[in-house]
Amino acid sequence: MGALTREMVVKKLGKGESMEGLDLTEVDLSYCNLKNANLEKANLSGAHFQNANLEGANLKGANLENAFFFGANLKGANLEGARFERTNLQDTNLEAVKLKNTDLKQVSLFGAQLDKANLEGACLSGARLKRASLVGANLKNADLEGAFLQRAVLNKADLSNANLKNANLSNTQMDGATLDGAKMDGSKR
Repeated sequence: MGALTREMVVKKLGKGESMEGLDLTEVDLSYCNLKNANLEKANLSGAHFQNANLEGANLKGANLENAFFFGANLKGANLEGARFERTNLQDTNLEAVKLKNTDLKQVSLFGAQLDKANLEGACLSGARLKRASLVGANLKNADLEGAFLQRAVLNKADLSNANLKNANLSNTQMDGATLDGAKMDGSKR
C-alpha cells in the first residue's frame, strides 16, 4: 500500500485506529479534529497541523521535525520524548502537556499557551517564548539558557534549579514564581 492520504489518516483516526509508528511525513492535517489520536512514535516530520485539534493526543516519541502547529490545540497531549527540531509551535495551546525531559532547543513558541505544562528537566535553551503563558508550569531543572522570554507570563511557575543564564526576561511577569536555586547569571530583566 502506498503513502496514506489525508483522507485515509483522518478516517482511520476518526474510527479510533492507532497510527503508532507509521510514516506520515509531510501529511497535511490542518483544521482536522484529531482529539485523543494515537500518533506515538509516528514520523510526522514536515507535517502540517495548523489549527488542528490534537487535545489529549499521544505523540510520545514522535518525530515532529519541521512540523507546523501554528494555532493548534494540543491541550493535555503527551509529547514526552518527541523530536522538535525546527518545529513551529507559535500560538499553540499546550496547556497541561507532558514535555518532561524533552529537547525544545531553539523551538518557536511565540505566544504559546503552556499553563500547567510539565516541562521538568526540558531543554529550552535558545527557545523563543516571547508572549508565552507559562502560569503554574513545572520548569524544575529546566534549561532556559539564552531563551527569549520577553513579555512571557511565568506567574506561579516552579523554576526551582532552572538554568536562566543569559535569558531575556524583559517585561516578564514572575509573580509567585518559585526560583529556589535558579541560575540567573547574565539574564536580562
